[in-house]
Amino acid sequence: MSRVDLHIHSTASDGRLTPADIVQEAAGRGLTYIALTDHDTVDGIASAQAAAQAFPQLKVIPGVEISTDIPQGEVHVLGYFIDYTDPELKATLDRFRNSRLRRAQGMVAKLENLGIHIDWQRVQEIAGASSIGRPHIAQAMLEKDYISSFKQAFTEYLSRDGPAYVEREKMTPAEAVELIAKARGLAVLAHPLTAGDPEALTTELKAAGLVGIEAHYDGYSAEEINRLVGLARRHNLIATGGSDYHGLEPANETAIGGADVPIESAEQLIALAKRRNPNLRF
Repeated sequence: MSRVDLHIHSTASDGRLTPADIVQEAAGRGLTYIALTDHDTVDGIASAQAAAQAFPQLKVIPGVEISTDIPQGEVHVLGYFIDYTDPELKATLDRFRNSRLRRAQGMVAKLENLGIHIDWQRVQEIAGASSIGRPHIAQAMLEKDYISSFKQAFTEYLSRDGPAYVEREKMTPAEAVELIAKARGLAVLAHPLTAGDPEALTTELKAAGLVGIEAHYDGYSAEEINRLVGLARRHNLIATGGSDYHGLEPANETAIGGADVPIESAEQLIALAKRRNPNLRF
């Protein structure tokens, strides 16, 4: 079990546990550093940091995961040590949140045309106060036995090339890096092996202000991790990592702290954040 997990989702976006529950789970597992990185929202950060006051051994890094678009698909950019009260950041993320809602409604309509009848109200109930995402639609499909697993929902219906997929408002990866930098944060390329050409994208985003790539990621082989660590070294970037925990299918998902992330990943991020913001208290 690692003492570090820099990629965790809560009910603020599309995870199963509340931010406070995430903190309690991480503390119970003996973690030292975690980052709450909900999709396109910072709404859970204050709650997580408040909950962490009961666990002095655990530090919560404020984060976000921003979805961006490239011609070949999606690229996600993680932001760490962001000023989550920054007006421009919040306005942009709020616009994305509204776009997610419209996309989810469009997906439910497309599923209806495919003979898959799920109730929009039930999707809203599953999401609760969270930003509605594809996992909530998948849960509604699973409840009515249209699919046998979350994976099937994505591979057959909800993935980018799936018959029920709907586009939503996004930005380019470079724009996300720049937005994070404006909010005094540190931008890291999430799960780089989904990016098509990680080398070219890393080179492009380094020029925009990228400081790291997520090398120690759930499901990556030792060979893949070594390759990504090497990529980070060549570009003088920090090799970070995390579980990408959502908690929606516990039997098939890496637990919080389950990805083998070196503690140096967090320490290097913290050191860089303090160099860039000497007033940072962490």
